Amino acid sequence: MKDLDAREWILTNGLGGFAGGTVTDIRTRTYHGWLFAATEPPSVRNLLLSHLETSLELPERTIALGTNIWGNGLIDPNGYRFLRSFEINPIPKWIWGGNDWQLTRLLIMPHWQGGNGKWVKGKDEKKNNLLIQYRYEGVEVAVLRLRLLTADRNLHHQQTKIPELQFSQMLSKQQVCLQAIIAGHFGIPWHLRWTKGEYQPDAVWYWSYALSEETQRGLSDREDLYSPGYLSVILQPGDTVTLEAQLGFPEQNQKLLTSTTFDEAVEIEQERLCQIFDHEEGKLETKPGEKEDKENLYFFLTFPTSHLYKKLLQASEQFIVYRQSTDSLTVIAGYHWFNDWGRDTLIALPGLTLTTGRYGVAKEILASFGNYCRYGLIPNAFPDVNREPLYNSMDTALWWVETLGLYLEATHDWEFLIAQYPMVQQIYKALIGGTRYNIQVDSTDGLVSWDNRGVALTWMDAVVDGQPVTPRRGKPVEVNALWYSCLCWASRWAEILSEHGDVTEQGRLAKQARRYTMQAEQVKTSLQKFWNSQSGYLFDTIEPDDRRNAQIRPNAVLALSFAHCAFSVQQGQSILDLAQSCLLTPYGLRSLNPSDPDYIGQYVGNQQQRDRAYHQGTVWCWLIGAFIRGWQRFYIHQPLPFDWQPLLQHFTSEACIGSISEIFDGDAPHIPRGAIAQAKSVAEVIRHVKIVLS
Repeated sequence: MKDLDAREWILTNGLGGFAGGTVTDIRTRTYHGWLFAATEPPSVRNLLLSHLETSLELPERTIALGTNIWGNGLIDPNGYRFLRSFEINPIPKWIWGGNDWQLTRLLIMPHWQGGNGKWVKGKDEKKNNLLIQYRYEGVEVAVLRLRLLTADRNLHHQQTKIPELQFSQMLSKQQVCLQAIIAGHFGIPWHLRWTKGEYQPDAVWYWSYALSEETQRGLSDREDLYSPGYLSVILQPGDTVTLEAQLGFPEQNQKLLTSTTFDEAVEIEQERLCQIFDHEEGKLETKPGEKEDKENLYFFLTFPTSHLYKKLLQASEQFIVYRQSTDSLTVIAGYHWFNDWGRDTLIALPGLTLTTGRYGVAKEILASFGNYCRYGLIPNAFPDVNREPLYNSMDTALWWVETLGLYLEATHDWEFLIAQYPMVQQIYKALIGGTRYNIQVDSTDGLVSWDNRGVALTWMDAVVDGQPVTPRRGKPVEVNALWYSCLCWASRWAEILSEHGDVTEQGRLAKQARRYTMQAEQVKTSLQKFWNSQSGYLFDTIEPDDRRNAQIRPNAVLALSFAHCAFSVQQGQSILDLAQSCLLTPYGLRSLNPSDPDYIGQYVGNQQQRDRAYHQGTVWCWLIGAFIRGWQRFYIHQPLPFDWQPLLQHFTSEACIGSISEIFDGDAPHIPRGAIAQAKSVAEVIRHVKIVLS
């Protein structure tokens, strides 16, 4: 096991579909496979093609290149011993080899936007497909044997061989169509086609693949895969063979698969990414509301798009996906198992879209979220088809206002402000008057409070056995700091609209601006209730009975990071000093002071054990952005006390190569945990690392 490289890779298609695995091809997770197709983008995803078990037949010997770990602990075959190199540049590439042979494999998952680089509502073809290419080099003719390993199951579950589960296959020229039949019900059809080779039906089950990551997570850890047959390809030295796996039945007029199809797909993807990100060529998206912003245009035309920064931009693109039920763009919170969440999307949006100049995407997502504003709340989870959104968050609506403010500051898109201002008013009125979960502004001090047992409404939202691990009922500090910033935004917007709007509306808007300003001043004064002079830090919550929670958590740092801040320089510096000493790590901020009795330093064990540790010391990478913004605000002339190297090393060559993990252990050596690729983590790094890379 020590020789097995279990670092991971992932490809995505902008629909929520993905392909993923490890460097050495061992499947360690339920979420490893080559075609997880999003049948109802982005949240209904199913594994269809697990992988192709590969062997190379040379005269007098056969070389098995796969690597599997079985339920009895046996590793067979041992193809990893022939692996010579692996890289992602920009797609994953494996090279196996010996003294007289070499086999290269490339994978690409075409993006549903194709080569135009821009989303056109309702007009683009949305495919779930994967292209695979093998190239053989050697001194003798070889036979490449590719055995299909398939499934038909939900993203989160393993497949088990049962009598009720059968698979049908329909073979035609250079392609096979496959479909599961489960107790008389048809499963999801998909097909595989190839440029050359002979396919042999040979149905067999492979039982008890061992999934070691699931074992460590205390989850079901065995899978059975079905093989309908295998493909044999005779290869001369220098030959290639290309295959395509695609959701659905074959189309009668589908484009012919040729030896150049793979290269064309790579070119299309490179073109798409260049159209989005290649600002050195002046390809900056036109900002809505104005023709040109010289300062931002100068930045993008002169910023050196280093190789590392380009990789970060490529990573950011993996999270922006299409949601079928809303017919709009959204942001996947992370891979493999997360959907799109309101709070996560809004936290990630500045780094994913504003820093990268993708203003049209930001506008689309903000508008879509605004359309679902109900009860003064923005959904924390968006609906699948024929389902209702979930509004179980007290701060997502405030994050929406804050992110809207950052977008408007970047674009001066006042027409969009006019369209969205009624939602701002709706949020304000709902908080003042009270809304779901007893969320309401306290009339005595102007602070936002909530009191509803059994739910967790802030970002620290883990629940075990129906009880929140970190309840934070009452008045959470970062939520009220965010509330203050939102009131400042609302006051500014009312003033702008009074200047640009109809004469008959000027008086009313000016009055609104004064009211927002007065309330912001009240909240600014009341936020001093959170100041803990004994520790030189902020109380984490003021509970419903007015008790103060004095635990040292990163929420105080969050309170310093918003566009408008209510705390003094002396307070800000004191908060940052304490956070630096006990919360700051090379990968982000701990969620709790290690000296706290409730601290848990490792995110390990079964689901309950991990949930109990989730916000009780675990390091969250995205919080590094809040620390940096706070430091830049309160320590203007002092260097940032953070070494980027470990985090960038993690991005380039650890865990999931080319992305950033969700969380890390609170204890050194801070092993990466949770989702292998997290939108907030990547976004906050992009938002701030440009200074280091320039």
